[in-house]
Amino acid sequence: MTSHHFPMLQDEAWRLIAAIAAVLIVASVIGQVLKYTLARNDAHAAIDNLNRRINAWWAIAILVGLALLAGRAGVTLLFALASLAALREFVPREATTVTPAWVLRGCFALVLPLQYLLVWSGNPLLYSLFIPACVLLVLPLLGLLSGRPDTFMSHTRSLRAGLLICVFAVSHVPALLTLHLPGPAYSNAYLLVFLLLVVQSSDVFQYLWGKLIGRHLIAPRLSPSKTVEGTVGGILSASALGAGLASLTPFTRREAMLISLLITLLGFLGGLAMSAIKRRRGIKDWGTLIPGHGGMLDRLDSLCLSAPVYYYLLRWGWAT
Repeated sequence: MTSHHFPMLQDEAWRLIAAIAAVLIVASVIGQVLKYTLARNDAHAAIDNLNRRINAWWAIAILVGLALLAGRAGVTLLFALASLAALREFVPREATTVTPAWVLRGCFALVLPLQYLLVWSGNPLLYSLFIPACVLLVLPLLGLLSGRPDTFMSHTRSLRAGLLICVFAVSHVPALLTLHLPGPAYSNAYLLVFLLLVVQSSDVFQYLWGKLIGRHLIAPRLSPSKTVEGTVGGILSASALGAGLASLTPFTRREAMLISLLITLLGFLGGLAMSAIKRRRGIKDWGTLIPGHGGMLDRLDSLCLSAPVYYYLLRWGWAT
């Protein structure tokens, strides 16, 4: 069942909010203790980066919480703005100089907003096909009409990939609120929070485990900081967290753990794929929008594969 607005928060929601706030408070205290003990209030790269990440997580948690309280429209608007920022980061500056201006304007001002409008409307057929149709049919057709199809397709390569990664994939997060699932309307919001908590906590756990026990690099050419120990520890820790959140979902504890394992693995692979693109372009981060995290796309990269798979798993396995 879906709705554009959610009813008064239930006891489970308050417990979830309290748990998230408690984790952030504990993390903030630990960060400050480390700063004033180990670093002795001096500059310390690892500790300063940790505190920037914690501060950014406070902002992210508050923004997502406010969007959920605003209902489906608020969540859709939040992720539309996130997609806009991510797409601006993904399309390199050199591509904007060779891509026809009217194509760029059309994608940013028409295609992206229309995709999220279709998500808000709740028509799964339309929002599942719109972006792929634009990338696979409309833009190639425009290339043919331009008289120089090879040049046109070469110049729009980054834009087409960006539409699939930054808009199509990310739009499946608010699309979770449109699914007709058993239970009250707010259960969809819990499933969205489940996805974000599990996937994003996996990144945090991988970072912490990597700092604590990381020894063996998993893909040094793509991501010099990721280790085998950190990756395995992070994925297993996030999967255990997902199992603990099973009561908020239609999943059994075993299903919640297996689904968490799947989406965290996909989150890792998505992040690794985006790292490969960054290395090819010779950049470390996609931007500087979020202190301690880099750009918006650095925060969304783990959702590029996990969000669509999670959405269609729910749509075909649990939706009515």
